[in-house]
Amino acid sequence: MTVELTKDNWNTMVTSDGIVLVDFWAAWCGPCRRFAPVFEAVAARNPDLVFGKVDTETERELATAFRITSIPTLVAIRDGLVVFAQPGALSEAMLDDLVARVRALDMAEVRRHLTRQPAQG
Repeated sequence: MTVELTKDNWNTMVTSDGIVLVDFWAAWCGPCRRFAPVFEAVAARNPDLVFGKVDTETERELATAFRITSIPTLVAIRDGLVVFAQPGALSEAMLDDLVARVRALDMAEVRRHLTRQPAQG
């Protein structure tokens, strides 16, 4: 099952511990419409994760905050940190693989890596 993410529920849904996959999409976007059933199928197989959809037409603030310039764009967030962001529709096998890779992340190592990176501005 997927949930609609808006600026009103964003912080509640994505800043806590756990994995959230976010599909930035729009109704007029053909590739977005083709990716939707893939996203839904993988969501159904992973009920312990949050699969959220952001309509870039109605949630322009979120789209701007994530610098979305191409849709669909998929973002994976784990424990409040963005660990993957890429435009383009994925196949079901690719999305399953991404879910497995995000599940397997050593978040302590991810945080150590982030603290070693120089600030970019």
